[in-house]
Amino acid sequence: MSTNNKTNRQKDMSFIEKARRAQIIECAIETIVEVGYAQASLGKIAKRANISKGVISYHFLNKEELLEQVVIQYYLACHSFVYPQIEVLTSPKDMLQKYIEAHLTFADKNRKHVFAVMEIVSNGRTSDGKLKFATDHDENIFQPIEDILRLGMREGAFWEFSAKSARVIALTIRQSIDGFSIELMRNPQINVKEYIQELVTIFDKATRK
Repeated sequence: MSTNNKTNRQKDMSFIEKARRAQIIECAIETIVEVGYAQASLGKIAKRANISKGVISYHFLNKEELLEQVVIQYYLACHSFVYPQIEVLTSPKDMLQKYIEAHLTFADKNRKHVFAVMEIVSNGRTSDGKLKFATDHDENIFQPIEDILRLGMREGAFWEFSAKSARVIALTIRQSIDGFSIELMRNPQINVKEYIQELVTIFDKATRK
């Protein structure tokens, strides 16, 4: 099924159907958190949701589509949380700080979903064995950071780095954000505010002119 067909189908859903899909996605997240990607079968997800596997099959073509929706819904929710906070800013320095701060705050507030997405992205593969999410989202993730960096260079707020350097910095920022998500799983008691402040300070010093 194409993305357009999925979108059209979702637009035509009733409130009850959307609520059921949301429930199934939430139960998929909780199941992955509890037993991991490999063991998160449709049967276990259905049992947690107190429904039959047939109900899941009515709303999702298969397990792959369901887990894909777990990832998509995370990125949509994250985008809705982060970018309105950035779009009201005019200073590239403030934009970069907010980009980091908002992503880490969102991850902190959605720990189960973060863990489930990490499991899916790390383990989901295509029919030819390649990681399913390895390339699809890279440009969408890196582009906003590079846009902020280029704006900062034009306005004289950041040092003059090359296009290659901008990609390396963007990659490093994203890896730092993803690394924070891993640290949340490893150390749930982490002081999030201090972590955010340290990371913001590091990249402020790394980019300032």
